[in-house]
Amino acid sequence: MSSTVIIGTQWGDEGKGRVVDVYAANADMVVRYQGGDNAGHTVKIGDQKYALHLIPSGIVRQKPSILGNGMVINPKSLLKEIGELEATGLTVRPHIFISEDAHLIMPYHIALDGASERAMGAGKIGTTLKGIGPAYTDKVSRTYGLRMGDLRDADYFLERLQRIVDDKNAMLTKLYGMDTTFDARAICDEYMGYYAEIKDMICDTAEMVWQARKHDRAIVFEGANATMLDVDHGTYPFVTCSTPTAGGAAVGTGIGPTAIDCVIGVVKAYTSRVGEGPFPTELKNEVGDLIRELGHEYGTTTGRPRRCGWLDICVLRKAARANGLAYLAVTHLDILDEFDEVPVCVAYDVDGRRTETFPSSLRDAEKAVPIYEIMPGWKTSTNGCRSYDDLPANARHYLDRMAELTGVPICLVTVGNERTQTIVIKEPVAL
Repeated sequence: MSSTVIIGTQWGDEGKGRVVDVYAANADMVVRYQGGDNAGHTVKIGDQKYALHLIPSGIVRQKPSILGNGMVINPKSLLKEIGELEATGLTVRPHIFISEDAHLIMPYHIALDGASERAMGAGKIGTTLKGIGPAYTDKVSRTYGLRMGDLRDADYFLERLQRIVDDKNAMLTKLYGMDTTFDARAICDEYMGYYAEIKDMICDTAEMVWQARKHDRAIVFEGANATMLDVDHGTYPFVTCSTPTAGGAAVGTGIGPTAIDCVIGVVKAYTSRVGEGPFPTELKNEVGDLIRELGHEYGTTTGRPRRCGWLDICVLRKAARANGLAYLAVTHLDILDEFDEVPVCVAYDVDGRRTETFPSSLRDAEKAVPIYEIMPGWKTSTNGCRSYDDLPANARHYLDRMAELTGVPICLVTVGNERTQTIVIKEPVAL
């Protein structure tokens, strides 16, 4: 058995939840290692759609589902998500395990997130306003962070919270000019209520994962967000506040990097992005609008319309390098069924200079003009294809060219929203 990390290679919304669901079928455990309820992973089975934000996609397969120490968790959102999943008939609570070291998202984090975005005006990051950034800021500051395990002692929690709330209230009123203030006792009472409902789920998850690894269990590590939103390797500052790249799986769960055997990068057959920041292949025209409608490109978490464009190989090359990709899992291939031609960005022109790598400089990324290789479309529905050989010849050529240009083989392709509309080309790991 082995440990497999499944990550996004673009700007998110690649369909990671769907791919995790496929590999979770033969896994013993699914572990989410970073992010918060800014994530939106969707799994569709028949008429039932499961929208997941905090809980790993393995819950749909009724697998042990771990929320790792690298996450930031809003317990109110978590309980809401549990309730929604239970309403579908899933058994949820016995399968959820929450790291005692995961940091809490507090009400003032959400207020500060909104205040900061408003203050930046046109230069805003475009966050989901879920308090993710402020929570990670407090974690790294070492002064203000509160963790799941802190809820076990109400007196200690209130003592720490009082000092924090005094400072946060000053920040909200004096820095941002807001009328909003928070009461530490009221927040403590609220969070103790949440704790009463989730206390049996909170434990040392790092030890759980390590024991599973020692006993040769199959583990899937599920990343949220994506490579180009990584705080170190993404389009900074238009990024998330954690490490969604494969290396984050070790830090965010408490195991060493040598315990990871395989990394699968999920890539949408085209490209989309939510929020601000550079996007060289974005189509600000009727073609981009058509892709959005065909792909139902609206955020699972926010409902915001996604920016859409052609596949960008320069982005994938960076993802292959940053994550050490062993395989690509290609999603939404069927969305391209409608097009006579399918351009693929193979390089950029930046101030008259050709480059085949995504620029580190934000200014260069904003100036990058895509250089396209025009590939013929297939103009045939792929929805009914169940093997690689079933795919139209031009669709196979498109996939083969993607693998050739990135140097990463393809292990899986999806051609629709249903579980059954999945083509497994190669079983990449012993799951």
